[in-house]
Amino acid sequence: MSSIPRHSVLDIFLIFLRLGCTSFGGPVAHIGYFREEFVARRRWLDEQAYADLVALGQFLPGPASSQVGFAIGTLLGGRLGGIAAWIAFTLPSALLMALFAAGVMALGETRADWQQGALKGLKLVALAVVAQAVWGMARSLCPDRERATLAVAAALIVVLGAGEGAGAVAQIAAILLGAIVGAVLLKPAGGNGVSPVVAPYGRGFGWLCLVLFFVLLIGLPLADPIIDTLWFSAFDSFFRIGALVFGGGHVVLPLLQAEVVGPGWVGREIFIAGYGAAQAMPGPLFTIASYLGMMMGGSVVAGLCGAVLVTLAIFLPAGLLMWGALPFWSSLRAHPKAQSVLMGVNAAVVGLLLAALYDPVFTTAVAGPPDLAAALVCFAALQFWKAPPWAVVVLAGLVGAALYSL
Repeated sequence: MSSIPRHSVLDIFLIFLRLGCTSFGGPVAHIGYFREEFVARRRWLDEQAYADLVALGQFLPGPASSQVGFAIGTLLGGRLGGIAAWIAFTLPSALLMALFAAGVMALGETRADWQQGALKGLKLVALAVVAQAVWGMARSLCPDRERATLAVAAALIVVLGAGEGAGAVAQIAAILLGAIVGAVLLKPAGGNGVSPVVAPYGRGFGWLCLVLFFVLLIGLPLADPIIDTLWFSAFDSFFRIGALVFGGGHVVLPLLQAEVVGPGWVGREIFIAGYGAAQAMPGPLFTIASYLGMMMGGSVVAGLCGAVLVTLAIFLPAGLLMWGALPFWSSLRAHPKAQSVLMGVNAAVVGLLLAALYDPVFTTAVAGPPDLAAALVCFAALQFWKAPPWAVVVLAGLVGAALYSL
């Protein structure tokens, strides 16, 4: 039996729907929002359980924040809870991206000046959210000098090793370093003080999900030349991208560009317009698939069908892998050596967040002292005044839009 209490699927849906409407800033910021909601505020998960889910999301390919949200929903509400969490968190940005595509088709690619200011404000509040996440997780997961040093080492590996196309490799190397150091040097505390993360289903269902994942990954490319239709090829391409991209977020964009611009499914300018819009949307960046599917359809009706199809395709691998891995991941945590490994991995995850706090969050948000001052105000509002994250997000966006317009 899981020590994590079950909760209503409707409650899970409504919480993630609000998060899907207000979680700006990319996957690292989303992880901060999730932690604030389910660990700090509601205490539905403890810090260690949440860190384990983050570590598992880093190990698996696909959109990391969506996988963590999917896992949270599954642990709290069963498989229906996982589906409800994914739909609610993904739906707002998917709808907004589809609407943006419809606007591009109808009106062209004109953009108002205030959008740049709003985007600037959202980037600054994302910096504050990520800093808050690093602060909170470091205090819980790096309480001694060994784990603090490991977190710094992991951050250095990612920051210094994230060259052209090597970001995912550096992240995996940092996590592997955490696992090795944890196994060799770290000792779990006596007793069973950490709540185990237990999947609400058995290993049989986990195996079924893993088998289905590999059948689709291998079978879709084999069937593509035989069926030879646009939407089957699109499903194959988007599923393959979702299955093979580590790190999620911006890592997916060059692969998507090669898959959709290369065959001529959308033009380069159309793709870049969608990329720019995706930066200002809440929720997962993978919902750029909704925009691309809409544009590929060429009309509103066909585009809506295409948007649904390719959005499901790009997220499906992450869901299958998370459901497949959860029962085995939870059983590993019961062993002392596995707990030592996870202690190291959790410290490395803090290092990954610290690296992401610098690049891309800090480097893209802060261009001078006024930007840093605004980010510090947002951080103080979140950390010390306990302001609701959605309120800080909305206020930062409005202030940025107003200042840029003036």
